[in-house]
Amino acid sequence: MAVVIEAPNETYSYDKNKQLFLAGGIQKCPQWQKEMIDLLKDVKNLSIYNPRRENFPIDDPDAAEEQITWEYNHLKNADMISFWFSKGSLNPIVLLELGKWGLSSEKPIFIGIDEGYEREQDVVIQTKLARPDIEIVYSLKGLVKQITEYVENEK
Repeated sequence: MAVVIEAPNETYSYDKNKQLFLAGGIQKCPQWQKEMIDLLKDVKNLSIYNPRRENFPIDDPDAAEEQITWEYNHLKNADMISFWFSKGSLNPIVLLELGKWGLSSEKPIFIGIDEGYEREQDVVIQTKLARPDIEIVYSLKGLVKQITEYVENEK
């Protein structure tokens, strides 16, 4: 059974678990994280870091720094990162995270693009140039399949 850690909670120690960060849109995007977590819930030896909070304290001036710091630290420490580019937003922070954590490292990454995402071509071309070994998928189920296969083969 996968373990889910939601921002701003801190990391729990599960020595055997692979750590997956869910990078993807939050504002003006569907709540795709819930669907993805539901699809991954039965994967053994997996800890999922979900940056989407159930209740973000929008009126707290310190909340943004806390959130950004949490995401930065968990992206840096994750064993692998999934990127989901959902329609509804250009996902500018996700593009930044893809460049910093995905395309400029050898860390295992998984990329999925929602049908109708406006910057699909940019993601595809940049990925092909920097990490030609990455297969981009076009559904959450396809993304989950890649992650599950990776975790099961890394035992």
